[in-house]
Amino acid sequence: MILLRQEMGEVLREVRTGQGRTLRDVAASSAVSLGYLSEIERGAKEASSELLGSVCDGLGMTLSELLGMVAQRVERVETLTAPVTLRVGAARAADEVSASAA
Repeated sequence: MILLRQEMGEVLREVRTGQGRTLRDVAASSAVSLGYLSEIERGAKEASSELLGSVCDGLGMTLSELLGMVAQRVERVETLTAPVTLRVGAARAADEVSASAA
């Protein structure tokens, strides 16, 4: 199952580390406590939109950029776990078998 808080946290961590910044630095520039930001990045806490907006400001990105990156990750996971229909024998609907990679 996809958990948005985990995907959101992973994206925030990737952006932060991609900028070569520490948790302490981003927490200070976002006016968010270091411990809470750490919990968000680990997917342990689900942040409000206001708090996410502050973290995005601290990272120099927009909330819509963050949400777009999260949407791409979720779409990728959904694609990998979507059921696959396999045809068995004749191409009749009754002969189809559904399988999932999950």
